[in-house]
Amino acid sequence: MYGNLEELDLIDLINSRHLLLNEVRNELWESISDIPVSNSEFYIMSKVYLKKPTISAIAKQVHFTRQATHKFIRKLEEKGLVKVHPANLRDKCVELTELGLNYFEKYIALKKEIENRICEQIGVANVKKLKEVLKMEWGL
Repeated sequence: MYGNLEELDLIDLINSRHLLLNEVRNELWESISDIPVSNSEFYIMSKVYLKKPTISAIAKQVHFTRQATHKFIRKLEEKGLVKVHPANLRDKCVELTELGLNYFEKYIALKKEIENRICEQIGVANVKKLKEVLKMEWGL
């Protein structure tokens, strides 16, 4: 991916780790599921989890175009992970199906497993510090 991590600046280090985490997540997901779900689709599902937001509310929360948001929701619906129904005369709301709820909860457990692996490698205190730094306002 990138050569020696020692030679990378902050942006490339963060990007390198992000790519690695996505790769690990994808491999683990493929080992437990017969339905592929992309990172973007999981991101949409996270906005729907235990809620029934409208499509327009989801589009405002995610960093995708309105058309991309509709496309992801349509794909999730085709996979049987979400259902879309009228919220009122103008809007449609989205909710996870039973399968979608089950899959998203597996995804939460999978992310926790990855975090536990990281804790084993770099220590719980370092993971806690890393989370604190990532949550800070960076002034960007």
